[in-house]
Formats: sequence, structure tokens, C-alpha cells
Amino acid sequence: MDKLLQPFQSMLGVAGRFLLGLYFVLPGISKIIGFDGTTQYMIEHGVPLAAALLPITIVLQIGGGAALIVGWQTRAMALMLAGMTVAINLFMHDFWNVYEGLSQAHETQNLLKHLILIFYLKIILAQPWMLPVKLLAYPKAKLEIQKWVT
Repeated sequence: MDKLLQPFQSMLGVAGRFLLGLYFVLPGISKIIGFDGTTQYMIEHGVPLAAALLPITIVLQIGGGAALIVGWQTRAMALMLAGMTVAINLFMHDFWNVYEGLSQAHETQNLLKHLILIFYLKIILAQPWMLPVKLLAYPKAKLEIQKWVT
């Protein structure tokens, strides 16, 4: 089975990195658009220094997601995004607390979704075929997979 999938591993790695990166970029952008509402949501959930942490979160989500997409510092970005996702889960998707207007089932679903996301970020940490793709400036703009050096 490995031999069958081997030709597709680099393509799957790029697609996986792109989708994971996009998963962080889009919420980062939505936090800019809904900055005041997100700040209030963070305060309601007891996030300390919400006004200071939100801009940092936005930069980490957009910057880290974009870095994953282009394959820059892939392992470091995956580790940073996994850690940030754990922190977000502890504060923002705390299904064990009840908030007016929020469904515990929805928060539980978000927590589980983020745990799966952390799992996939850890795959990036472990799998060489998920690592950077370098766009070379050849006339036909070929993609070349960088060799992973351990």
C-alpha cells in the first residue's frame, strides 16, 4: 500500500498543509472583522488580558497559517499552532462551563474538532513528506520537494 501511495505523498502533504493553514488564516481574518465582538467573547470566557491577547492571536493565526501553506518553518509553525489551539480550547471552548446563549454540545464539538486538529498538526511534526515545497523560478515554475534531513 505504501508503494501505491508513495507517488502521491508529496501532493497530499502540500494539500494537507494548505487546508490546515487555511483553517487558521480564515478565523484570523474573521477576528479582525469582528474584533470588538471577539474581544467581548474572550472577556466573557475569562481570558486574561483579552484586549492584548487578541491581536497576538490574530498575528499567530494568520502568520502561522500562511507559513504552513507556503511551507516555511513547517514544524515550528505546527508546534506553535498546536500549543495555541490547546490554550484556546482551555479558555474559549470550555464546555464544562455554562454560558447564556451558548450550547454545551456546540462547545464540546469545538473541543473535539480542535483535538483532531492538534493530532493533524502533530502529523506534520512527524512526517517528512508533509514538509516544505519549494517553488523554483524555472520557466514552467516546477515544484520541487525539499529533501528532509534528520
